[in-house]
Amino acid sequence: MFAEASEAGGVVARQIAANDAALRMLVKRLRILDPKVIFTCARGSSDHAASFAKYLFETHVGIPTLSHAPSISSIYGRALPHMAGQPFIAVSQSGKSPDLLASAQAARQAGALVIALTNDLRSPLAAIAEIVVPLHAGPEISVAATKSYIAALAAFVHLASLWKADRELTRALARLPKDLANAWDADWSAGSDMLQNTRHLYVLGRGLTFGIAQEAALKCKETCAIHGEAFSIAEVAHGPMALAGPDFPLLVFSPLDQAAAGLDGLLSDFAARGAPIAIVGAKPGGPAGKFRTDLPMAAGLHPATGAIVMIQSFYRMANALALRRGLDPDNPPLLRKVTETQ
Repeated sequence: MFAEASEAGGVVARQIAANDAALRMLVKRLRILDPKVIFTCARGSSDHAASFAKYLFETHVGIPTLSHAPSISSIYGRALPHMAGQPFIAVSQSGKSPDLLASAQAARQAGALVIALTNDLRSPLAAIAEIVVPLHAGPEISVAATKSYIAALAAFVHLASLWKADRELTRALARLPKDLANAWDADWSAGSDMLQNTRHLYVLGRGLTFGIAQEAALKCKETCAIHGEAFSIAEVAHGPMALAGPDFPLLVFSPLDQAAAGLDGLLSDFAARGAPIAIVGAKPGGPAGKFRTDLPMAAGLHPATGAIVMIQSFYRMANALALRRGLDPDNPPLLRKVTETQ
């Protein structure tokens, strides 16, 4: 996990160069298609990348983006006529999960433009898709996906930047490999200190950082044996706050845009309950106080690529935290690299 996650900057640099021409052709196709909605389909870490894509496409491209549940095709066997003429983006590192394959096949039969983001160009998913966007992550042996997740996020940013001819996002993408390298060197040991003995925590994000929070919560479970639950900053006060306290901390991926609104008051409420808080991103006002740990991150990053930088630093912390808790992050119990759900 450590070695593979550390490669993310190089993976993204390689991917940007290798995929640019193909993505420009895809964008021409999408502009002609003029879709009214974008469908995504994925599981696990790939689905968290799709959550990121939802906010990215809706805020930067202006097209509603919906997650298609694989069981609609694999279990219920429903036809998908509403997908005709719309893009259907399937995301999978391995490209082998049976329910994802059934969904992609059903979408293509319905007349959708099936696009696969995958790390295996020889996979069954790549064979079904009309257009394949390679992740270029290279071999990923660790059960916990890291560099392939970041590669999927970068591919979505690349696509969005070209689709809307967004110069600011294009510049941010170009510097992302360097930003990832710097993020890997960031010292998040204070976060490991805070979480070393915890059993439960909330992982918070919103907008472009919500998919990051989902991914971090999953890694807390599978590598660190911590029951991490991801919530939107806008939702966590609607009941879940009742559990927070001195033994129930928060890990907060604060958005770098308008989605950070209201965070100050929310964290003050959690601090009043004695809940330890580790936060990265846009910091709330006021003094840090005894309950808050600020995790380092470079300033001036774009809200989209800044979210990707956050998860890179987290991966290093998660690996270290697992080892401190006496666990092997490369061999989580009861897990396999490819989850073959029906």
